[in-house]
Amino acid sequence: MTSALRSFFGGTKSVEDFQEESNQKNELRRRLGALDVVLIGTGDIIGAGIFVITGTAAAKYAGPAIIISFLIAAVACAFAGLCYAEMAAMIPVSGSAYSYAYASGGEVLAWIIGWDLMLEYLVGSALCAQGWSAYLKKFFKYCGVTLGPNLTNTPWKWDAENGFSTGDGYIDLPALLVVAIVSIVLVVGVRQSANFNHFFVVFKLVVILLFIVATWAHIDGKNFDPFFPPPSEKHEYGVHGIFLATTQVFFAFIGFDAVANTAQETHNPARDMPIGILGSLVLCTFLYIMVCVNLVGIAPYYTLETAAPLAQAVENIGMKWLSVATTIGALAGLTSVITVALMSQPRVFYSMSRDGLLPQAFAKVHPKFKTPYITTITTGIVCALMSGFVPLDVLNSMSSVGTLLAFAIVCISVAILRYTRPDVERKFKVPGGPLLVPVLGAAISLGLIIQSGGASILRVVVWMAIGLVVYVFYGRTHSVLRHKHDAAAHAEPGTAKGDVKADGDIKA
Repeated sequence: MTSALRSFFGGTKSVEDFQEESNQKNELRRRLGALDVVLIGTGDIIGAGIFVITGTAAAKYAGPAIIISFLIAAVACAFAGLCYAEMAAMIPVSGSAYSYAYASGGEVLAWIIGWDLMLEYLVGSALCAQGWSAYLKKFFKYCGVTLGPNLTNTPWKWDAENGFSTGDGYIDLPALLVVAIVSIVLVVGVRQSANFNHFFVVFKLVVILLFIVATWAHIDGKNFDPFFPPPSEKHEYGVHGIFLATTQVFFAFIGFDAVANTAQETHNPARDMPIGILGSLVLCTFLYIMVCVNLVGIAPYYTLETAAPLAQAVENIGMKWLSVATTIGALAGLTSVITVALMSQPRVFYSMSRDGLLPQAFAKVHPKFKTPYITTITTGIVCALMSGFVPLDVLNSMSSVGTLLAFAIVCISVAILRYTRPDVERKFKVPGGPLLVPVLGAAISLGLIIQSGGASILRVVVWMAIGLVVYVFYGRTHSVLRHKHDAAAHAEPGTAKGDVKADGDIKA
């Protein structure tokens, strides 16, 4: 980079620096194999997308063609997944997309993706919490207890045509409380082992397979007609509706960042990461399609606009026992997803803080519990407020657009590094040369962002604008890498380049 470009973009961290960091910290952590990574990915992917969003997307946008929406989302994820696999094998460190952007596009791009990841983790956790609340309300109903709307619904509703309107409640209290409880547990030092994660994955898979098998005989072909509902005054439907639904159900495939974050803990990243990322994608896509076929087959699509569509659909056909089982499975599954997401967000904050882009307080570890307690508490408070007061549709659209943007940047990062660092050994490469998959992956992701609608894009643009203001007034002036470059530029002739420390000082 020229000095002018470095001044604007903040410079890049070299691939070698990331690899050295991985080698220094990883001797005792390489304990995960390919199957572990597949299950970790499956555990984080299967959550609110299938238990919550599927019904709403079918009812409001695609009808039975929600099956097509899932297939389109899966193809987009396949391109992004291949790019993630190449980057994770080459740069096997935590930080995922944030680290990849830092190595390819520079500090500004890294900041953008780090700030954007908050939409995936924070907003995604809040969305899962509202789904958890809906299933909890249904579970209490089975126990003969009715939870009133005042404390189980947000004070506002949202639809694309009318915007915000008055909601049915004052606060979604169960959603807020589950985020608060999970955050407290994370502060005091809960440690999820691979076996702990496997238990939740198996539990969720059993419930989903039970739903598929038990409802197969109840599928009514009449519910698939029309497969492509015509647009109406209240709902999009049609081709545009399918793509709108795709941007909604894209949330169902979130989980690649969590998989990529395990690269530093795998026995063989070059082998395990591609298997883990693509394997979890294939498994989840198969399950999603089967669930969609059964869901719209046992219930008319226009009756699925609820935060607990699977449980509601099986209850309507008289299978109360399965509704109870689905509810319990959803509660367990959503709890694990909330936990993983609220663990991942402080990790990104921690990496950004160590690079000087956020205050050093965000990198502090609790003296007793040995957890990043400040970032965990901050994340928990913001997420709890979102889950208690922000409508479900707003959370879903923001999270999906944020994830699509992250996918696009990772795809672009692969293309950039193929040309700027062709000398770096790549133990896994995306097929089709340096441009085909990355360009297609970025184009599909950006295309889906455009299809998400002006309101969703505007929210994300405003969020990113706030982030850039924070970067300009804090991150840019405190950047460790920028101080290092400035110190090197002002070093006296004859001062060795290696004598510049990370904080910008020159060794005596």
